[in-house]
Amino acid sequence: MEYEVIVTDNGSTDGSVDFIREHFPQVRIVANGANLGYGPGNNAGIDVATGEYVLILNPDTIIPPQTFSRFVAFADRHPEAGAFGCRALNPDGSLQDPSQPRPTVFRQLLGALHLRWLGRISLGLCADTYVGWNRRTEREIGYQAGMVLLVRRCVLKSVGGFDPRFFHQYEDADLCHRIWDFGKSVLFCPDVEITHIGGVNRGTYPVRVMLETQRSRYKYFHKHYGMKAAIRIRRVSLIDYAVQNAHYSALGLFKKDKASRERLKMHRVILKWHWKLNPIAFIENGEEPDLGYRPLTPAPRLADKEPAAV
Repeated sequence: MEYEVIVTDNGSTDGSVDFIREHFPQVRIVANGANLGYGPGNNAGIDVATGEYVLILNPDTIIPPQTFSRFVAFADRHPEAGAFGCRALNPDGSLQDPSQPRPTVFRQLLGALHLRWLGRISLGLCADTYVGWNRRTEREIGYQAGMVLLVRRCVLKSVGGFDPRFFHQYEDADLCHRIWDFGKSVLFCPDVEITHIGGVNRGTYPVRVMLETQRSRYKYFHKHYGMKAAIRIRRVSLIDYAVQNAHYSALGLFKKDKASRERLKMHRVILKWHWKLNPIAFIENGEEPDLGYRPLTPAPRLADKEPAAV
């Protein structure tokens, strides 16, 4: 099977670009010169891709032989779908959860209240995961995490690629949401499996990175469900992080290591940020509480223009 490898570099300073040029001259490099964010960084690679399919792939992944051919063969058998997900494992072989239902306020509330078990009763009661599914069967999914996502290039062009307003997180959920709205489904391929190394570190990200996820959360719900949803997701977020704060506070009575203290500090900062946030002012003007953790980059507001279809 013919394929091309495109590496988009968001301003790395560790010599990665020079190393690739020296050791992998067949690889096409798109040097962005700065950290554009996950979605815009990938858009730079998508813009120069020429294949029928585009595989969005994190650099911290291990790809077994035949992965690409199996993925494409599955996609060829399902012309009704526009995007495709697959199984993802941690380095120890345990299962990750990159294939999830489409986010809604109700589902986020179920997750915040730790009522995910209700998903065993009814698909309509799914929270932020498909409970009881071992990822060994084919099915439609709400979205696939962007660390491994196969998309038809024509569909990517039609929906405009990733929305640059999402600097970190929710860009994949937003893309799949628009693919569904475009009339194409998102399918899970059980025959493809990769290892994602960095997925085990998500709960230990720095506070600034975690706050980027919260900003994207408001932008996503406002974009797809309106201002009322943005206001409601603040209430859900307060419940979510209040519960997590209580959990880690209780855990801190028994575990007094540095990692536990840092995690508790992070959850307290995020809870305080949501408490002080005015969702309307944030959506309309980008105003937010100043807790000493400014955005990693000024991202476009939701009032700005929609991503253009090509």
